[in-house]
Amino acid sequence: MIIPPHVAHLPPPSADAQTHSDQLSALIADEIDAAGGHISFARYMELALYAPGLGYYSAGSRKLGEGGDFVTAPELSPLFARCLARQLAQLHAAGLRHVLELGAGSGALAADVLLELDALGAAPDSYSILELSADLRERQHARIMQSAPALRARVRWTNTLPQGFEGVIMANEVLDATPAHRVIRRQADILEVFVRHETPDVTFVRQELHASGPVLEAARQLDLPHDDYETEINLSARVLVRSLAHQLKRGVMLFVDYGFPAREYYHPQRSRGTLMCHYRQHAHDDAFAFPGLQDITTHVDFSAIAAAAALGGAQVLGYASQAQFLINCGITDVLSETPASDTRAYAPLAAAAQKLLSPAEMGELFKVIALGKGFDAPLQGFARGDKSHTL
Repeated sequence: MIIPPHVAHLPPPSADAQTHSDQLSALIADEIDAAGGHISFARYMELALYAPGLGYYSAGSRKLGEGGDFVTAPELSPLFARCLARQLAQLHAAGLRHVLELGAGSGALAADVLLELDALGAAPDSYSILELSADLRERQHARIMQSAPALRARVRWTNTLPQGFEGVIMANEVLDATPAHRVIRRQADILEVFVRHETPDVTFVRQELHASGPVLEAARQLDLPHDDYETEINLSARVLVRSLAHQLKRGVMLFVDYGFPAREYYHPQRSRGTLMCHYRQHAHDDAFAFPGLQDITTHVDFSAIAAAAALGGAQVLGYASQAQFLINCGITDVLSETPASDTRAYAPLAAAAQKLLSPAEMGELFKVIALGKGFDAPLQGFARGDKSHTL
C-alpha cells in the first residue's frame, strides 16, 4: 500500500494490518477489473467497510473506545444509555416492549440500556441486535454477560430485518457508515465519483464520470450550487430506513447520528462534502489511504431520512439536537444521583456530560430523530426544542 503524503503523519499499520489491507485492496481491484475498469465510490465504500472477512466492520480489529479508531457516546460513560433508556421506558409503558438495536458496536449501549430499563421496572420482553460482524457479536455477548448477566436471556442476535415488528428500533452512529455516492455539480453537469486502480502497486484513484440513473435523479432534486460543488448522496441510508418503516407494524424508530437537514447539508459553504475517515483516533479525508483499516463516514441528511420513512408509512415524531434530547430525558437528574462531593466518581461523569452536551463537542452536531408508525403520542425526548420543522 502506498501512503499519500498528506496522511503520512498517521501511525503506520503493523505488518499484519498491512497484509490484511493488501488482501482487501486486491479484492477491490479484482472487482474493479471485472466491472470494466471502475466502480462507484459507494461500492468502494461498501467493500472497504463490509467485504466479508476483510472489510473494516467485518474483520476483527478493535474499532471502538480507548485504543480503537474512534469513541462513540455509549463508550464515554453510561449517561447516554441511561437517558435513552428513559425514553424507551416511556415507550414500554405505551406497550412497545420489544427493542431492536442496529449495529450494537461493543455492546456498551445494549448493556447499559438493559440495566437502566430493569432499574426503572421497564425491562423489555426482548432485546434483539442486528449485527452482521461475527467478531462484534462475540464482543457484544461478552459485554452483556459481564455487565448485565441477569438480562442475557432477553437478548438475541439476528442477521435480517424483522417482519411485522412491534416495538422500538434504535441505532446509534449507523446511518453515517452506510455507503454513499459522491457527486459533483459543475455548471450544468452532474458528475459522479468512481474509483479505479493503478498498477503495479494497487493504488486507488478517483475518476469523474457523468452521473446517471438514481444518482442523477436524486442530485437533480437538490438545489446544489453550480461551481465545482462536491457532496454526497446516500441512497443506501434511504433504502434502509424505508425498509425498516415498511417492516415496522407498530412502533418507533430512533436514530442518533451526526448530520443536518438538507438546507444545511447542501449549504454553498460546504463545498467539499462531509466525508471523513477515522484511523486510530486520527481524522482525515482520504478514503483510499488504509482500505479495511479505517472507518469511512459521511454525515446524515436527516431531511432525506424523514422522506424515506414517509415512503414506508412512518412519520416524524421528533427531531432535536443530542444535547436537547438528553436534557429532556433527564441527564441532569441522572448526573445528580452521584454526589459532587465524591470527586472520584463525579468528575468523569461530569466530563462525559460536558462532551455529550457541549455545542463544541457532540451536543449540537449529533441529532436524534424519532419516526413512528401506528404511534403518535408525544415523546419525552422532544418535549422541548423540537426542530422537526427544519427538515
